Amino acid sequence: MRITGWSGGLAVAGLLLAGCGGGPGGGGKISDGGVVLAVLNDQSGIYADTSGRLTIEAVRMAVEDYRARYGDKAVAQKIDVVAADHQNKPEIANSKAQELYDREHADVILDVPTSSAALAVATVARNKKKVFIDVGAASTELEGKSCNKYTFHYGYNSYMLAHGTGSEVTKDGGTSWYIVYPDYAFGQDMERTFSAAIKAAGGAVVESDPTPFPNDNFSTFLLKAPGLDPKPQVLGTMHAGGDLVNLVKQYNEYKLRDKGVQLALGLLALSDIHSLGPDALAGTRYTTMWTWSMDDQTRAWADKFQARNGKRPTSNMAANYSAALQYLEAVQRAGTDNSDKVVEQLEGHTFEDMFVRNGTIRAQDHLLLHDAYLSQVKPSSEVKEPWDYEKVIRTIPAAEAFQPQPDPACKL
Repeated sequence: MRITGWSGGLAVAGLLLAGCGGGPGGGGKISDGGVVLAVLNDQSGIYADTSGRLTIEAVRMAVEDYRARYGDKAVAQKIDVVAADHQNKPEIANSKAQELYDREHADVILDVPTSSAALAVATVARNKKKVFIDVGAASTELEGKSCNKYTFHYGYNSYMLAHGTGSEVTKDGGTSWYIVYPDYAFGQDMERTFSAAIKAAGGAVVESDPTPFPNDNFSTFLLKAPGLDPKPQVLGTMHAGGDLVNLVKQYNEYKLRDKGVQLALGLLALSDIHSLGPDALAGTRYTTMWTWSMDDQTRAWADKFQARNGKRPTSNMAANYSAALQYLEAVQRAGTDNSDKVVEQLEGHTFEDMFVRNGTIRAQDHLLLHDAYLSQVKPSSEVKEPWDYEKVIRTIPAAEAFQPQPDPACKL
């Protein structure tokens, strides 16, 4: 899917005029006559609400803001946004990534939720020597054994989530856990990192079980939880999107909280809370990379997003806006969209923007380090306006939120 124009009614003519400007992007500095940003994600399945088509709009907003900032001085005078649906399947992600790089002339692929899909795209990016900035996948393999020169991990990973929620819930008395996780790369990595964080905080995992992915019936696992010996104090679910919504509904139906098994979430999106209603999750703590109501800057951007799309943005959408804008800023600094030159500009870059606080792209493994947030779902009685579901309890500094040292397995 090729998306032309800057927004809505601004159509192809605007692009053609911009492309004829003869600004700094001329003289062979920009390949194929322009820069192409590609969004590859789930547009029809369980992650379509957390990312999906509205992420494409977030990327288009980044393009517009880049153009507004630099005008005739923009290195990229013609920019297209293209998109594809990977259906959460690594084999489809692989083929779509090759099509985007080869046929659509994509200079960068963005987003790619579902860790197995992201790992497949990282391999394609390495082989094609094209930039890939992953936002939607949690697997630490992206900055570990599967890292490469052209892949960047942006936003969150399983270490950040585990060392926020897993550590905090354990230290607060939830010392025995039963973990359930989707049986693919994301869930497996989450189970591993959460178990390590829980143990380091003085707790223990009584048992952990993989579940089918995707899945709409978690009754076997939920009914098992209160009967385990010893009985766990915490049910830790490592699911996301539609799977998480289904699990929480069934958790509440079986009244596990009344049976002494509290719920802890590995990953939670604003769209999940909206689907369930805040009271279904009231008081539940989780770790997030961003919330729209954090401060005046985040709220101002979220207001623009909502005016355009009718909804508040998820953290994933905000992260993709930031990733797209930082890619274009790297093109601007490099004076070209040449992948190697852009990578040089991204490595070690420090910055803050609407999404990132205290951000550094670590040169050794291409992991974005930034502040994260331990948050809590508000009960409906505390909700002051639509989508006002999240309350930040504590800021987790960048140095604490992510792995303190690069993984030795990463060989860029």
